[in-house]
Amino acid sequence: MAYATGKFALGICDYCGQQYPFNVLRKNWRGFKVCPDDYEPKEPQLEPLRHVSDAVALNQPRPDRAEPLTVYVGAPGDSLFESVGSATGTNDMRPATVDNALVLQLQLGQVTVTTT
Repeated sequence: MAYATGKFALGICDYCGQQYPFNVLRKNWRGFKVCPDDYEPKEPQLEPLRHVSDAVALNQPRPDRAEPLTVYVGAPGDSLFESVGSATGTNDMRPATVDNALVLQLQLGQVTVTTT
């Protein structure tokens, strides 16, 4: 069925009741023919949420590699990263400052940890 173009037709806005050219009126999401001032798109909050499930499996997984783990074993206090509290006996966890101090490194041995 063919409809007329309506380039000379007039229409009335369903919200404000004013007369506008029929081609200017738009149908809103509720089905009313409204003028451009009263037109409002549908709010996204009114749409149902899209539920996307979480991925469970990895795509092309790789097995774990067995790498050697080296652990530093030294006497307590041999580290430059002492806290202020360890030197003063308090609970102060700020890093201790080293001012032109002689750094002595001592190696007691190596420990190899193997996990299976």
